[in-house]
Amino acid sequence: MRIFENMESQVRGYIRSFPVIFTSAKGSIMTDESGTDYIDFFAGAGTLNYGHNNERISTAMIEYLQSNGVVHGLDMATTAKKNFLQKLNDTILGPRNLEYKIQFTGPTGTNAVETALKLARMVKGRSNVVCFTNGYHGLTMGALSVTGNTFYRDEAYISRSNVSFLPFDNYLGPDCNTLALFRKLLVDNSSGLDLPAAVILETIQAEGGVNIASAAWLKGLAEICHEFDILLIVDDIQVGNGRSGDFFSFEEAGIKPDIICLSKAIGGGLPLAVILMRPDLDQWKPGEHTGTFRGNNLAFVASYQALHYWDNNDLSEAVKYKGAVIEKELLAIAAKYPELNAEVRGRGMIYGLEILERGLASQISEKCFENGLVIELAGADDQVVKFLPALTIDEETLLRGIAIVEKSIGVILQEKSANLTKEM
Repeated sequence: MRIFENMESQVRGYIRSFPVIFTSAKGSIMTDESGTDYIDFFAGAGTLNYGHNNERISTAMIEYLQSNGVVHGLDMATTAKKNFLQKLNDTILGPRNLEYKIQFTGPTGTNAVETALKLARMVKGRSNVVCFTNGYHGLTMGALSVTGNTFYRDEAYISRSNVSFLPFDNYLGPDCNTLALFRKLLVDNSSGLDLPAAVILETIQAEGGVNIASAAWLKGLAEICHEFDILLIVDDIQVGNGRSGDFFSFEEAGIKPDIICLSKAIGGGLPLAVILMRPDLDQWKPGEHTGTFRGNNLAFVASYQALHYWDNNDLSEAVKYKGAVIEKELLAIAAKYPELNAEVRGRGMIYGLEILERGLASQISEKCFENGLVIELAGADDQVVKFLPALTIDEETLLRGIAIVEKSIGVILQEKSANLTKEM
């Protein structure tokens, strides 16, 4: 690991949590240079919804490269882009009665968020944007301004103007209607809340701790946005692309956002980011918002293949089934170890096990890795063990991974009890 310590910036993060050199990966298994296998419950932070080196996707990419297909084409027309657009429309948008124009941004999720914010402000002629507690939208300047966690924010290098944070669903507890607060601020001319151009949110806050907005809350929010002429932006970068059990995470609520941000798994494992916008919002002048890598042709090839998983409901049903398996197993763990005071929450195949005792979730993640499982944390204080396996993981591997979590918790609690006994 010395080459990484000597040459790579201190900013590196995941390598610290998983300090081995990975050499290969297939499906939901990663292998390091010593030949040790690890079950992957991280899936590239939600990028690898279809697993590592998915056979269908990899074969198509190899064939495309061997045929000298265009790899870099700026925003020029290519066969790969044409096929991707047609597949996205035929398989995803059309069947859901969604009519959107598609804009290719830079290749990362934060590029999509920046584009959405810029577009909303331009169209509405207003600068304020409402976002929510525990939201995470990326770390470039505009996206960072609507990201809540203070770990990433510092007034020395971020402009916090033109952004208003409001409480997310259930942030103030089940008895507080946070939408009533939002409405009150909008109608009160002395509230200090400038009429926003847009509201941006994740329907399931992933990095924020796996916080789930209810369908009723999302419907209410959409109604407020419509009533006050505010654009609704859904950041579906991590929990879209099937993670919730539906292709879009907002489908359960029956709403139609004005703008949708997609990245991560939309590229089939490769860098790709887009925004979907209502056609009347497409008010850009040609070249007004540009970038060298706005459209990755190899990712178009990969995504075209990945979208075939949505030709029918099989994957959607599998995600919901395996999500129920995860929930059942985590509730059993919480019941088995009441001293954790753990809370289980999630939807589809994103689940969190919240453990409020400071540092304990980090110990669990570390012990899991020692036992052959890659699993990360979420929440403002890294207090949530986040379950984010590939959507295509088989049930046996899924259960083996969860068993590692249970085993690791048992070992940690046993060691903790033994240490307390020694101290007495």
